[in-house]
Amino acid sequence: MYSKNVFLWSLVIALGGFLFGFDTAVISGAEQAIQKNWNLNTVEHGLTVSIALIGTIIGAIFGAIPSDKLGRKKTLVLIAVLYLFSSLGTALATNWYAFLFFRLFGGLGVGASSVTAPIYISEISPAERRGKLVGLFQFNVVLGIVVSYLSNYLIGLSGEHSWRFMLGIQAIPSFIFLVLLRSIPESPRWLIMKKGKVEEARQIFKTINADTADKIVKEISETDKEEKAVLQQEPLFSKRYKTPVMLAMLFAVFNQVSGINAIIYYSPRIFEMTGLGTSSSLLSTVGLGIINFTFTLLAMNFIDKVGRKTLMLIGSVGLIITLGMVSYSFYAGSFNGFTVPLFLFIYIAFFAFSQGAVIWVFISEIFPNQVRAQGQTLGSTTHWVMAALIAFSFPYLAEKAGGGNTFLFFCIMMCLQLLFVWKLMPETKGKSLEQIEHTLVLH
Repeated sequence: MYSKNVFLWSLVIALGGFLFGFDTAVISGAEQAIQKNWNLNTVEHGLTVSIALIGTIIGAIFGAIPSDKLGRKKTLVLIAVLYLFSSLGTALATNWYAFLFFRLFGGLGVGASSVTAPIYISEISPAERRGKLVGLFQFNVVLGIVVSYLSNYLIGLSGEHSWRFMLGIQAIPSFIFLVLLRSIPESPRWLIMKKGKVEEARQIFKTINADTADKIVKEISETDKEEKAVLQQEPLFSKRYKTPVMLAMLFAVFNQVSGINAIIYYSPRIFEMTGLGTSSSLLSTVGLGIINFTFTLLAMNFIDKVGRKTLMLIGSVGLIITLGMVSYSFYAGSFNGFTVPLFLFIYIAFFAFSQGAVIWVFISEIFPNQVRAQGQTLGSTTHWVMAALIAFSFPYLAEKAGGGNTFLFFCIMMCLQLLFVWKLMPETKGKSLEQIEHTLVLH
């Protein structure tokens, strides 16, 4: 039986997911006030919303470097500092350029977190609980989103400079995260792979599960020798790793062309497009966050039972139907006040139950130990490049192409995702990381 320590460690790391979600979504309540505050044109406004995503891309690209060189734990400490620095800086920014600078740093934290946190949790988790424990990260991402929506709604009632408080309040959980990181050990797999500290790693595995520690250490050590020999000749982008590379990139692309970040970032604006007032739009956004939170929690209880692929099949069908109905509502102009919010609520439920819960679990599982950080970087970077493109282009597309065409595009992309999941996506539930490697990597 695994120790409760692994759950507590995963919970601490997942707090990085909370900050990830909060930082990602908090801009939705502040973006219109910021646009008015500095009189930004459409391009400047798009840059203001997407600048954090540019930082996220940079953080994701380079996140594997400190993760491999310094260790998972020290990298997470650096991430906590970035979140704290960004939240205080954006709240106190005296001009638009300073604001962009500090938002960029928050994005660096999000990007590096999306690489390092899932890796850490996957490397300490027993195979039979890995989906649920890595799912804690995504659970906390959506918890951060819903708390930011609720915070925005409550703070938004306080006056014209409320956007500063919306952004600055993130300093509190950032500081708590920084303090709690002192209580976790280094990843035992990293200790073996990068430092050769087998006995230190063995003691950590014994804390997790004394019955399986020696077997896991032996498996890792043997696989590590094989991979190190191969890595001298074959980099990540080689025939050997073509399957996990393809799976990670396609999964990340489909995650974003579902339109999820456009809805998270611009939900108040989308709701106002349907005729809702500002206050009702913010409140409806809180509803989206609560549904996201609820169905992510539900998915965590199913991901290790029914598997990653089954959740993705269910979710893909649901997303196709709901996005199609949102598109139709815009074409027909049949809003009736809450038609589009209702379909988007159902959309969020399907997204949270499927790819929202699965993405970080799946990408963290499919790469071999020696290239896991590089593989996670590839998946995260692809994810955030697509997120930045969607966030930057959505206001322009919604204005020029209209809501109907924009959501129809997302719907078509989900039809392609359904084919990908059905034909190409493997099931990884219940397998050790080493077993998955032998299934997906050419030997």
